[in-house]
Amino acid sequence: MQDAITSLINSSDVQGKYLDNNSLDKLQHYYHTGDMRARAATAISANAKTIVTQTVAKSLLYTDITAPGGNMYTCRRYAACVRDLDYFLRYATYAMLAGDPSILDERILNGLRETYNSLGVPIGATIRAVQAMKEVTNSIVGAEAGKEMGVYFDYIASGLS
Repeated sequence: MQDAITSLINSSDVQGKYLDNNSLDKLQHYYHTGDMRARAATAISANAKTIVTQTVAKSLLYTDITAPGGNMYTCRRYAACVRDLDYFLRYATYAMLAGDPSILDERILNGLRETYNSLGVPIGATIRAVQAMKEVTNSIVGAEAGKEMGVYFDYIASGLS
C-alpha cells in the first residue's frame, strides 16, 4: 500500500523528473483534506457495525437473495456476506486515509471476482451492497467526506464489474 505522497514521488522518480504542478496540486489537496479524512475515519470506525447493518438492510435483506435457496439464505452465508462488507468498509477507509486505492487491489480485488464466481456469490448483489454502503457512509460522515469515500467504494464496485 502506498499513500498519495509516496505514489506521486515514485511516479516522478520512475520518469526521472521533478514533481510537476499537477503533482504538487494533488499533494496540496491531500494535505488540505487531511483533517477531514481523519474525522471521517474516526466516524466510520465508531459506526462500522451500524454502517454494515444498514447496508445489508438497504440492499440485500428483503430481496430474493435472503429467501430460502438464495445465496445468503443460511446463517453461514449471511455471516460471510457481512464479514466481506466489513472488509470492504475497512479497506476503503484505509484507502481514503492514504489517498490511494492500491490497497484495494492488494487486499480485496485481486482475484475476488473469480473467487465469488466460483462460489456462486452474485456479483450484481455485491455491487449493489457496495453502492448502498457508499450511501450509508455518506449519511454518517457528511457530504465532503462522503464524496471522498465514494471514490473508493466506486473503485471496489468497478473492480468487481
